[in-house]
Amino acid sequence: MFSKGRLGKWIPHFFRCDIARGPKLQIGLVPFPCQLGQSTPERFQSQSCKKYSVLEPKTRTVQGKYIVAFNGYFTAKARCHFISSALRNTEAENWRIVERENPASDYPSDFEVVQIRQDARSRLLTLQDHPYIKRVTPQRKVFRTLKLLSDGSSSCNDTRWVQKWQSWQSSRPLRRTSLSLSSGFWHATGRHSSRRLLRAIPRHVAQILQADVLWQMGHTGSGVKVAVFDTGLSEKHPHFKNVKERTNWTNEKTLDDGLGHGTFVAGVIASMRECQGFAPDSELHIFRVFTNNQVSYTSWFLDAFNYAILKKIDVLNLSIGGPDFMDHPFVDKVWELTANRVIMVSAIGNDGPLYGTLNNPADQMDVIGVGGIDFEDNIARFSSRGMTTWELPGGYGRVKPDIVTYGSGVRGSGMKEGCRSLSGTSVASPVVAGAVTLLASTVLNRELVNPASMKQALIASARRLPGVNMFEQGHGKLDLLRAYQILNSYRPQASLSPSYIDLTECPYMWPYCSQPIYYGGMPTIVNVTILNGMGVTGRIVDKPIWQPYLPQNGDHIDVAVSYSPVLWPWAGYLAVSISVAKKAASWEGIAQGHVMLTVASPAENDSAVGGEMISTVKLPVKVKIVPTPPRSKRVLWDQYHNLRYPPGYFPRDNLRMKNDPLDWNGDHIHTNFRDMYQHLRSMGYFVEVLGSPITCFDASQYGTLLMVDSEEEYFPEEITKLRRDIDNGLSLIIFSDWYNTSVMRKVKFYDENTRQWWMPDTGGANIPALNDLISVWGMAFSDGLYEGDFTMADHDMYYASGCSIARFPEDGVVIAQTLKDQGLEVLKQETAVVDNVPVLGLYQTPSEGGGRIALYGDSNCIDDSHRQKDCFWLLDALLQYTSYGVTPPSLLHSQNKVTPPAGTDKPLPERLEGNHLYRYSKVLEAHLGDPKPRPLPACPHLSWAKPQPLNETAPSNLWKHQKLLSVDIDKVELPNVGAYRPQVRPLSPGESGAWDIPGGIMPGRYNQEVGQTIPMFAFLGAMVVLSFFVVQLTKSRSKPKRRKPRIKRPLYLQQQQQQTPHTGRNPTV
Repeated sequence: MFSKGRLGKWIPHFFRCDIARGPKLQIGLVPFPCQLGQSTPERFQSQSCKKYSVLEPKTRTVQGKYIVAFNGYFTAKARCHFISSALRNTEAENWRIVERENPASDYPSDFEVVQIRQDARSRLLTLQDHPYIKRVTPQRKVFRTLKLLSDGSSSCNDTRWVQKWQSWQSSRPLRRTSLSLSSGFWHATGRHSSRRLLRAIPRHVAQILQADVLWQMGHTGSGVKVAVFDTGLSEKHPHFKNVKERTNWTNEKTLDDGLGHGTFVAGVIASMRECQGFAPDSELHIFRVFTNNQVSYTSWFLDAFNYAILKKIDVLNLSIGGPDFMDHPFVDKVWELTANRVIMVSAIGNDGPLYGTLNNPADQMDVIGVGGIDFEDNIARFSSRGMTTWELPGGYGRVKPDIVTYGSGVRGSGMKEGCRSLSGTSVASPVVAGAVTLLASTVLNRELVNPASMKQALIASARRLPGVNMFEQGHGKLDLLRAYQILNSYRPQASLSPSYIDLTECPYMWPYCSQPIYYGGMPTIVNVTILNGMGVTGRIVDKPIWQPYLPQNGDHIDVAVSYSPVLWPWAGYLAVSISVAKKAASWEGIAQGHVMLTVASPAENDSAVGGEMISTVKLPVKVKIVPTPPRSKRVLWDQYHNLRYPPGYFPRDNLRMKNDPLDWNGDHIHTNFRDMYQHLRSMGYFVEVLGSPITCFDASQYGTLLMVDSEEEYFPEEITKLRRDIDNGLSLIIFSDWYNTSVMRKVKFYDENTRQWWMPDTGGANIPALNDLISVWGMAFSDGLYEGDFTMADHDMYYASGCSIARFPEDGVVIAQTLKDQGLEVLKQETAVVDNVPVLGLYQTPSEGGGRIALYGDSNCIDDSHRQKDCFWLLDALLQYTSYGVTPPSLLHSQNKVTPPAGTDKPLPERLEGNHLYRYSKVLEAHLGDPKPRPLPACPHLSWAKPQPLNETAPSNLWKHQKLLSVDIDKVELPNVGAYRPQVRPLSPGESGAWDIPGGIMPGRYNQEVGQTIPMFAFLGAMVVLSFFVVQLTKSRSKPKRRKPRIKRPLYLQQQQQQTPHTGRNPTV
């Protein structure tokens, strides 16, 4: 076997692992050229969209390069031998280890970057068979580019084509991006007031959050190591005095910041002048992981993370993020970081106000995820919203963000000097990171500070914002001083997030509070995070206990609990499923109880073998129960057959959204279909979610099954059961989307650097699978692709990349419209208008008591992601038809009613040849030739907890009742400094870089002396003044009073006195 050396020849593999010779070689590894490609970032400059700017990245897979992760840390020589032995008996003749020249090269590592030639890639899986190799994943290249956005007055995604379809380059969105917006961004808040008091907005965020109170107590971040992973920092920047180390992890030979983003983030954390940071005395460790061309690689992050662990970093700020929570090397390394006591703070994302837009790694349980607010305490419009989508379709998402703070118009350090303003959650993230650094420096026993205890202090002290739900604000607004009080009276313990479940508390507990529960409904799942402040690992002792309060009807609900077998790192999950007992089928009222669980964690400093720390926590539960609604009012949402990115390439439903091409919001009624859900609730419908196959629900309980934008295949057993259910009275509504194999090939992702294509696995919906589902009734969708504006039943409509109905029963009702052939436009850049495109079909099945079926070819009008004109009225009309059999007259007698298409003259859409849907499907599995269905999985079965009733009164206010155990805020006093805000001045030429605040108030050790002296002088001065007035009063009373002759004042003086305003002093004559 041979590999390519520096001279371009392929050299034998056994040279690869020899001890290096020469001054530039690393021990155990022969150097190979590091061929890291560079390119100029793409820029989008639509004239209608160039008012505002935002940093947006793209990711690309580097052809032929793979990250080989090992099960432990090994030397370079050992890693090389492992890879050599794994590939020795294969046909992989052409491979090499890519040299990585960075500060971590001198230390053992747990991964290697390997380049394999194209013809040898089929044998790649043999690497994973080696016992020391954990995983092999593609190397990622990340671009972070400046993108131009529009204001709210004009749409950047209007119906005009502003680009050619051939130029659809690699727009695979962002795995990791800087989450900051420029100062010109419109800071909308999601709430509107017609009249608002305008006031000057303060800019020094550290002082707004009262960091100066802690400064005057002598706490300035001293002794805390904080890492900034960003674009670097200039060596002699005047704002910083304690930069311990600057490291470069890119392929550029510079440590300086060429963009300014990294400098701004570092300034928010640790600037000492002008735009002050929170912790000026902290040790700054600058990690330059992005080039000036705004490019990075996954391997750069992995090496930098390893180095941060070696340097024993305490706090790490990561103002980047992306939707891919299945980037395994990255996610695994974040877990390893926090397991090594690194407190990671990360931005939650700038994809708001849409729900289901959380970014990774901020959405991980062990990371502090930060959202943004403005200076009037409104949630910033750009701040991403929850829930997490990891758990879909079978479970339910977790509460994120963890906390919110100022991220709109915040001032930070400029690239060379001075200050600048930025907005975004990437600004809010260093605000919290700086606060965490400052808080860590206030704790005498640093062993108490870990990722869990710090998060516990932050969320327990947060100030809840009124009128905002938990998926927008998390636990509330950062309160620095309350967090300080909690940390300084903290004892290691476990806690829960959220700390209680109250399905009656609106709006904070939305969406749980938006719909009561009832007997026979799908169990309500609440995903609670367990935070373990006692140690990096822990376990739940025995099983959680369900204790209903009998006086509060707790025996009317059943509870099932599942949980993490191991709490690592620092956290785990507690999934609580709530259902109504049969005896409450016709009962209405409030039921309460609590779940009690005990967490055990190994005692780190316990001399006894096997010693453990124990913490018991309660999770109060409060629900509203109503009698079971009638079948006609119950709608079942099919979540099981919705797929999303990650892991596969599932394209957006609207093909005009080229800059946001992936379907990654979960397609859930509480994420990107939130508005639709709210509308249905306002109309009196009860909406439940099916997270399992169609074979797992009792169709006799529901009026309508709602399928929207389905990408998954169907089990044969599902198809059979659905046909039987509809014959027995269940109705079906399907909102479909585009599907065309030629268009799918056209909109594949192309990386012009690596010549690699990414092919979509389905269209907007999986039309061939849907056609299999409804074929028994003589129905089918086509592969036509249409768009355009039209009017239906006096409502303005927009058809965005939808399909048409190809076949429909002749006794059904079909509505057609005149639309543009978008498929022709995509494929040939030609424009054509097509008349009588069937878009809507209504059908009553012929069986006695049978259900009804409604088909519509586009889901964008009910999807929040890129909805331009909603069609909720149409959904209401379809539900009236399916639930009650009432055909809307406006549709039945529509002028656009046409003869149902027979569809026998054209073939139906076929599945894309060579697609890889089986890799991500819950239904398909790989098979020789075409994939085939897996065996039908068993329906989920909940094991209901045995209740242990309590004959006592439940607490009335669950929120105020909850607090961290053993924490008494009142015991930790703060100095009475009022609203003091130190004013700073810029650095003068030739002036030293020491901390400088005029007025003699300086943080640090000197500040303690000044803080103790000022009250003494103030007291003595007040006593002197008081003594003077007492003496003067005594003298005036001791003198005998003598009458003085009254002097008549001149008339002009009397008039002048009457005209002069009273000033508080007696005028003299």
